[in-house]
Amino acid sequence: MGIGDRFQQETSYRRDDPTQGSAGILSTPDRDGPHHLLPHPDLTNSSSLWEALRNRRSVRSFTGEPISEVELASILWAAQGITDSQGRRAFRTAPSAGALYPVETYVAIQAVTDLTPGIYYYQALEHCLVQLSTGDAAQAAARAALDQQFIAQAAITLFWTAVFERSEVRYKERAYRYVYLDAGHIAQNTALAATAQGLGSCQIGALYDDECNALLGVDGEREAILYMTTIGHPATQGRAS
Repeated sequence: MGIGDRFQQETSYRRDDPTQGSAGILSTPDRDGPHHLLPHPDLTNSSSLWEALRNRRSVRSFTGEPISEVELASILWAAQGITDSQGRRAFRTAPSAGALYPVETYVAIQAVTDLTPGIYYYQALEHCLVQLSTGDAAQAAARAALDQQFIAQAAITLFWTAVFERSEVRYKERAYRYVYLDAGHIAQNTALAATAQGLGSCQIGALYDDECNALLGVDGEREAILYMTTIGHPATQGRAS
């Protein structure tokens, strides 16, 4: 039995042993660096959900043209933006098991109007970016994604990590299933938001874990990379379903 089969078996619920613990809420990790408050997302776009679903494709060829700060803000809000709050809980655009939100969002910015290229952390509660580093973020993102060079032509690349303990306090080993499901929900929201704005995206699971973790400054154990999405203005070629 391979590790995939063991994972499925060892994270299964059984009626006599559901392995559910008590609920818990862990704070968001602190991120040092200059904070940049994002503009409000543009929710007036005339594209319907049904149009976005029909038109969404994986795009692997980009023009390199910058996207606007409002377009970036709208994408990040669609991914994990706050939609409501009740007491200590702030609910978001994408569902999360137990409303624990273990997934964190980072952005490698290459071509966004009025923003310096570099690596940023998205702070959902404040709808702002924390600048972690500056430099050629696009090439770093491409190298970390198995040297897929089309990523270097995109305007932004989003990295999603998980703070596993945030879900483990309630769901134990089962938490790992939910963490990956959460990341999928977020990535789909992101892809549809990009499509609705006339942008292209490609979801990426082929990545060098250690290189991604090092690029983002996470330890790879308590917090580790899960998934990536690259976004930009699509060129005429390179589209795939």
